[in-house]
Amino acid sequence: MNTAVREVNAVIMLTNPVLVESLVVFSIVLCVHSVIWNQLSWCAIALAIQAFYVQHKWDRLLKSGGAVFQFRPSANSGILPACMVMPLIGMAVKERCQDSGNVFFERFSLVVTATGMALALFLSLIALGITRPVPTNTCVISGIASSAVLYTIKQILTVSEVVEVLEVLLIFVYLSLILLYLLPRCFTPGEALIIVGGISFVINQLIKRSLNASEAKGDPVNYFLLVAVVGSLLLGIFFSLLFCFMESETWVSSLFFHMMTAVLGLGIILPWLALLIHRHPIMWLLDFMLHSQTRIYLLGYWVFLAALASVIVLHQNSKRSSMSKKHQASTLVRKYFHLIVVATYVPGLIYDRQLLHVASVGCLVVFMLLEYVRYFRIRPTGQLLRQLLTLFLDERDSGPLILTHIYLLLGVSLPIWLFPGPCTPKGTLPGAGALVPYAGVLAVGVGDTVASVFGSTLGEIRWPGTKKTVEGTATSIFAQIIAVALLLIFDGTVNLNTSYSWIVGSITLVSLLEAYTSQIDNLMLPLYLFVLLMI
Repeated sequence: MNTAVREVNAVIMLTNPVLVESLVVFSIVLCVHSVIWNQLSWCAIALAIQAFYVQHKWDRLLKSGGAVFQFRPSANSGILPACMVMPLIGMAVKERCQDSGNVFFERFSLVVTATGMALALFLSLIALGITRPVPTNTCVISGIASSAVLYTIKQILTVSEVVEVLEVLLIFVYLSLILLYLLPRCFTPGEALIIVGGISFVINQLIKRSLNASEAKGDPVNYFLLVAVVGSLLLGIFFSLLFCFMESETWVSSLFFHMMTAVLGLGIILPWLALLIHRHPIMWLLDFMLHSQTRIYLLGYWVFLAALASVIVLHQNSKRSSMSKKHQASTLVRKYFHLIVVATYVPGLIYDRQLLHVASVGCLVVFMLLEYVRYFRIRPTGQLLRQLLTLFLDERDSGPLILTHIYLLLGVSLPIWLFPGPCTPKGTLPGAGALVPYAGVLAVGVGDTVASVFGSTLGEIRWPGTKKTVEGTATSIFAQIIAVALLLIFDGTVNLNTSYSWIVGSITLVSLLEAYTSQIDNLMLPLYLFVLLMI
């Protein structure tokens, strides 16, 4: 009798994608801490356990409509995978910086880890506070995890670092209230934790460095990222609040939008960047782009690919007749853009990563500005953008914003932006770490694309409880292994030594996560592969 019950429970678990997703995340956490074990490891494991319990409370709140804000439907809360992202990134980077002897970035990584844990605990506290009846057992587990985390933070961080963590937490609270109110149904709670938490950390870093601008040192490329992200976000919040009181679709409002964008860009954002890099931003950018012949060739090649992507959008829309206005682009068509991203990023990673870093930041700014134009229906192109992009919507674009293309850009760019350059004197990491900048290209550009195409066309055996297929996952793993082999041939900086089994295992775990997660895979998968390759 007991054996039968255990078998039934095992079947139920395997057919529940949320439980399998949690199992994969736990496996990744244990893999990381099998390599990295320090006083933060117990905290990370305790955080994962309490996040697993809290995730069910969030899922119940979403199903019952008891959540304070409107979150993205047709997806679970995603608390567990989201809670572990920032702490694991901080711990992996800390290990690399400690090995290289870079004390400053080692301490910085500790702050990242502590901040990620604090944000995760805060989100758990919200769920427990609004759940009725009060979940006593979950409260006890969260209390134990919180005590362990707070005690460890007190032991390893200085007073100034603790204050920095609290500053990020304060920014996160206010920014969450603003963005979740202005953008209903755009995020799950887990996605909001990653995105808003990351933006809050960037804002705090920019404020901190701006206050010490006279002593500011470092690569201008990094300051360009901070100012571009924060400046673009402030523009969006400003216009969202402004157009609550005036109609955005008129020519007068559109003219005001263009004028204010120019004024804020030239009058605030550019001087802000100039204050940090101690140079005129436009002159610095021109000198940077024209520094070598290779950069000119790469820029020309990327312009060609951008034109090709635009032609694909126009061609697909021209095929949509008046009789099929509800027609949506197929999975195969949407994956054309993934292939274009691979063709864009691989040459940049091989020949000039600094240029790719700057170009990806600039592309993010352009994407955000175009989304503002589309969302507010700014003339003369706002309505046209709405018509062109509607064809490529999927079930994840359930809110007022279309974010899938921005998530794709973030997915392939974040491993490049997060790469700990100061902790790699030779410019690359040994072993599997050499593939860290390629994490986004492998997970999203190759793995996710192959899984979707082969799964939707040839797949017959579905993973229990999901729409994903075993054939899609298997071909995804195989394609990423082939891609790694090709990188060994064409990129001379990649030297894997004896880490092949770890790479295959990392790719397999992330591919299984892709099969079972209902979160934005373009965002989640590269970050987990980044962590696994980093250690």
